Amino acid sequence: MRVALVTARAARGLDEDEPPLRLALQSAGCEAQTTEWDDLRVDWSQFDAALLRSAWDYAERRTEFLAWVQRAAGVTCVLNPPAVLRWNTDKHYLAELTQLGVAVVPSLFIEPGENPSAQLALFLQQQPAAEIVIKPAVGAGSRDAQRHRRSDVAAAESHARRLLHAQRSVLVQPYLERVDRDGETALMYFAGRFSHAVRKGALLPAGGAATKGLFAPESITPRQPAAEELLLGERILSSLPFAMPLYARIDLIRSAEGAPLLLELELTEPSLFFAHSAGSAEVFTAALLQRLAEPRS
Repeated sequence: MRVALVTARAARGLDEDEPPLRLALQSAGCEAQTTEWDDLRVDWSQFDAALLRSAWDYAERRTEFLAWVQRAAGVTCVLNPPAVLRWNTDKHYLAELTQLGVAVVPSLFIEPGENPSAQLALFLQQQPAAEIVIKPAVGAGSRDAQRHRRSDVAAAESHARRLLHAQRSVLVQPYLERVDRDGETALMYFAGRFSHAVRKGALLPAGGAATKGLFAPESITPRQPAAEELLLGERILSSLPFAMPLYARIDLIRSAEGAPLLLELELTEPSLFFAHSAGSAEVFTAALLQRLAEPRS
């Protein structure tokens, strides 16, 4: 079994999941090869699977990335599949899940061509949070995401206008202050089964500029999720508009009242934090091999 671990040129050597995953794949009799998704020299038909791992530059090249996904899926098994990646690489999926009754962080989308001033003013009227977060609807690694004080409307509008001018949809959310104390809870699921969870520290510093790197540095520790967090995770997975994906990471954050809310659902190229749960890379590998043994539709 030959498996391509799909990365980006700028991400080579940065994926902390890769060493334990390689060992698990090798122990299962698989050959793993790290490949860049946009390397035109790669013959994807030589692989039994192209496993998305660290293609962390897709956000700025989404059209090109999804075109590659479709081409590669014609000659090998791309995981997660193209329909999942098309849906998940644009955070408008949060609005769809909200309509289905999933508990999601309140989210406003502003589209290119729209005037952000009135929409931001209305959002601030509806949300009592002292700060808001503005980020692109297609984004990864917290790039181009930033906190703004509600009193500094000019800075928030300027940030939104920069994104809109670049023809990027804007996502506006309240900054939920409990994250500074509690962090985020990231739930990892393999083929729909819960594997493990970690605590992610707050990523956006007050008054800080948006990260210029491929991703913002994270503080990660193991976490035992609460029962209500696991219930929300199951609700989210049951609401997906496609068959259960091979891997999912569900990032949750607490409201001011303490209720868990979905912040982001990572089905494209998420870190899975194998190092924080012994045996998780082996569990993932077993799920991968079982998925590959199933008939392809």
